[in-house]
Amino acid sequence: MKRSWSYSEGQGLSLDRKPPGAAAPPPPPPPQSRGTSLSLASSDACPSPDRRRESPSESASSRETWPTERTGEEARRLPVLVAAEAATVAKSDGERERDKLLKEEDQHEHDHDHSTVVHQVVNMDRIHLRDIAQAPIEALASRFHAQPDEYLEELKAELREVLTGMGGPRQREEFVLLQKLVQARGDLSPASLMRSHRTQLELLVAIKTGIQAFLHPDICVTQSALVEVFFHTRCRNMACHVQIPVDDCSCEVCSAKTGFCSSCMCLLCGKFDFDVNTCRWVGCDSCSHWTHTDCAMRARQITTGTSSKKKKGGGAAAAPEMIFRCRACGGTSELLGWARDVFRACSSDWDINELVRELDSLRRIFHGSEDQNGKKLHEKAHESLERLRSGTDVSVVLKEIHRLFQETEVEEADDSSEDKKVVEPQEACSRIAEVVKEAVSKMESVAAEKVVDVKRARLSLESCDREVEDKRRELTELQIERQRKRQQIEELETIIRLKQAEAEMFQQRADEARRDADDLQRIALAKSEKVEEEYASRYLKLRLNEAEAERRYLFEKIKLQEMSRTQNDPAQMVTMCKIQYLLNRSSSKRDATAMETSAPTP
Repeated sequence: MKRSWSYSEGQGLSLDRKPPGAAAPPPPPPPQSRGTSLSLASSDACPSPDRRRESPSESASSRETWPTERTGEEARRLPVLVAAEAATVAKSDGERERDKLLKEEDQHEHDHDHSTVVHQVVNMDRIHLRDIAQAPIEALASRFHAQPDEYLEELKAELREVLTGMGGPRQREEFVLLQKLVQARGDLSPASLMRSHRTQLELLVAIKTGIQAFLHPDICVTQSALVEVFFHTRCRNMACHVQIPVDDCSCEVCSAKTGFCSSCMCLLCGKFDFDVNTCRWVGCDSCSHWTHTDCAMRARQITTGTSSKKKKGGGAAAAPEMIFRCRACGGTSELLGWARDVFRACSSDWDINELVRELDSLRRIFHGSEDQNGKKLHEKAHESLERLRSGTDVSVVLKEIHRLFQETEVEEADDSSEDKKVVEPQEACSRIAEVVKEAVSKMESVAAEKVVDVKRARLSLESCDREVEDKRRELTELQIERQRKRQQIEELETIIRLKQAEAEMFQQRADEARRDADDLQRIALAKSEKVEEEYASRYLKLRLNEAEAERRYLFEKIKLQEMSRTQNDPAQMVTMCKIQYLLNRSSSKRDATAMETSAPTP
């Protein structure tokens, strides 16, 4: 039988199955990366069915505690440490005893300088991992708010280093102690964790689950989802992240409320990995729970017997075949049809390495088979492995495997037809009644699920209506604000246009004033040149008159000297000189006065 699987947003894994009769192919553990390299688009992001990962059956990201294999010294020291811590929590004066234990542990850490987990007090506000594990939520949340983001990232990196366990036994003991402190607390509740700092909550969830993905900066999980993971009401697998128990399952495993998710975790080991389209996972036809085939073989859940389908079918007693017995519901599923469905649906995408792993799983599953078909499949798997190692092409081996599956299917059809030939009327009526009863029970369960789905859909619709109404109010406010801004913009544009008009007017006036100033400057230059020319001409005329007067004076003086030489009368000559001087002086004054009166006014 072939199961199709997919992840749907908000609901996680959905399984569509045919009528029971064959064990189901493996579950769809999400193909995410391990460790801190995990990157998801959202908390409900899920893979495509045809993606596969070559991961070991036990993923590092699914471990809740550290491995139990330890050295002699660890085995002696760890039980003492855990027992002492549990005793201190149980006592009425637990705070005093806990402080005493922590002081002893701190003293022991100072004696080991090579340890990678160092608890050194830098200042009074420094937060340690043990403070997160045991300090009150509200008091520590205020301290977290006061810390810078860089220090919070360093705190996450310190816890990631502890979770990796690369530092040796000391870090493993430190992680066990932190986990015990968190699990022993009785003051934690969903309400108190919702009031905590986000980084504080991420660290608490990472300590309790042992999964580093909650500390990765690229993964965004809501605070409410982190609280649900902490209290085991949501799957801790970051790529599954569905509400648990899935579909309100009431089986013994799901109702234990230990964080088990039937969509992606193994019933026996409680861990998830990223193997899909493989024979390394087997599912129950009745309850859709999944189990590692390796875990099922170790727990003897894969054994010989009669499947639930053949028990209901009745008929002649058949030889025991290989079946898978589900631990959750106790139902049995035959494995031959399951292997046939897996190979038909997924073998076309396998390379040689994947085919070798699947054939090896098939060989180990059908190793103890007592029916002929199971023995043939075991021998064919062993033979195919040898042929692949000798260099035979993958397509040739797959054709032979498919041919064997076709032959076994034909034989099963023939056997079932022979069983159906002789059926008593009473037995036929009882079978029909059982089928009808099973159909009615399934319809009732489906109806109950549909009612729950309708309620969820109604709540989602009401929430969406409230959000739409809020968005409508916000849209109205934004439109009003937009209209107001538009009016302000128009007013500013009007002011700008007025200022531009004023600037243009003042620019025109400035240009006119500049032109008037240039005209006045040219007129002033012209008048200045004309005045200078008139002044020069008048100055030259004055100098000419002075020269003429001096010439006449000299001429008269010479004339008087000649006359004096002729007359030899000194007194008369002096008198004549004075008279001549006065005449010349009066003449020069008269000329100067005439020039001043004739000069134009500037």
